[in-house]
Amino acid sequence: MDLTLMDMLFLYALISIWIMLLYHILLTFSGYKYHDEIYKDPGAVFSTLKEYPFVSILVPAHNEEKVIERSVKAIMNMDYPQDRFELIVINDCSSDRTGEILQELLQEYNNLKVITVLPPEGGRGKAAALNRGLEEARGEYIAVYDADNTPERMALRYLVAAIVQDPQLACVVGKFRTRNKDKNILTRFINIETLGFQWISQAGRWKLFNISTIPGTNYIIRKNVIDRLGGWNEKAITEDTELSVRVYELGYREDSEFSLQIYGLGYKIKFFPLAVTWEQEPETWKVWFKQRTRWVRGNIYVIGKYLFKLLSMKRKVVALDIFYFFSIYFLFLSSVIISDIIFIIVILDISHLTLQGPFFVLWILAYVLFVTEMAIAINLEKGEGNIKNILLIAIMYFTYCQMWIVLTLRSFLLSFKDKLLGIKTVKWYKTERF
Repeated sequence: MDLTLMDMLFLYALISIWIMLLYHILLTFSGYKYHDEIYKDPGAVFSTLKEYPFVSILVPAHNEEKVIERSVKAIMNMDYPQDRFELIVINDCSSDRTGEILQELLQEYNNLKVITVLPPEGGRGKAAALNRGLEEARGEYIAVYDADNTPERMALRYLVAAIVQDPQLACVVGKFRTRNKDKNILTRFINIETLGFQWISQAGRWKLFNISTIPGTNYIIRKNVIDRLGGWNEKAITEDTELSVRVYELGYREDSEFSLQIYGLGYKIKFFPLAVTWEQEPETWKVWFKQRTRWVRGNIYVIGKYLFKLLSMKRKVVALDIFYFFSIYFLFLSSVIISDIIFIIVILDISHLTLQGPFFVLWILAYVLFVTEMAIAINLEKGEGNIKNILLIAIMYFTYCQMWIVLTLRSFLLSFKDKLLGIKTVKWYKTERF
């Protein structure tokens, strides 16, 4: 049988989607195994923590009057010796009461430091604010939290205990949870999405390949590593993802200062879910759309920067990981769009596939796989594996996930427009707080 163009496009979409689904199922069960390992004896990590290193905590803030006081107090109340950490808040061009609130808090905490950045230096984005804080950080380790975060009391101790026990760890990232998950259906969707990402993508990749990605918050990194890298990349919209790639490649630079080079090893970034912070997520679709568009554009930047360097990268598993992100934003996205278009064409009786096969059964199985892997992921969090959330996952497939297609296409258009116009400036995008 001669295949038509629509047949070939359909096969491409079918194969791409199923490869991605099966890979995610593998990650899901790997994440499940890692969960069992890590929670079997949560206190075991402290057995090697003989002393507390000095830690500098950086919090970039831009118009955060609604959340900054609660966040500062939560960080100050963490179970870590007060004389062994400093909190540096970078108040970057705030035009609201953020500065006034921070000045009041200075009277309460001796180890709180506020850096006020004004124009023209300020307003250049989160990475620039973090670099400004890094200049005055005294700690052997640097921890980062977003201005809306309220970390749990043991969060910093877990991060520190995990990183000091292994010199090959350049960075340890914790878990983030949705504080306002019960606000509306959007925040419930986001809660499920973030749990799925962390237990499937983060935990699964760590268990399988010993790799994970730095998120924007709740992580600790060795100061000598971030100094060697020259800080955060101020051209990157998602500075955390871009930093992850540079961390993995760092151990292979020809420099006798790095003992890891001698042994042919590279640095690792570990996902350690015992360190938990709670954050506020967007409560309106408009805010969500802006935030996620920025994330996608940032990931497009990282893919574009490293895609053509894959063969020259020393860490082949990291190169494979970058190709994985490329597959999501290009191969998988195009496959979903093609399959949707073909579905509409067939339903409207405009044209038909000449291929014969159990395609409806395959579609049902794909849907079942999606629901299954997400259900397993949320079930790893106490209280989340309930019938209500399972039903939300079933609805997500047709609603929330389809919105991802729209915002990704929009992100490509905006990135292409910036490239065409030569726009390279990175500015703060303020996620609206509630």
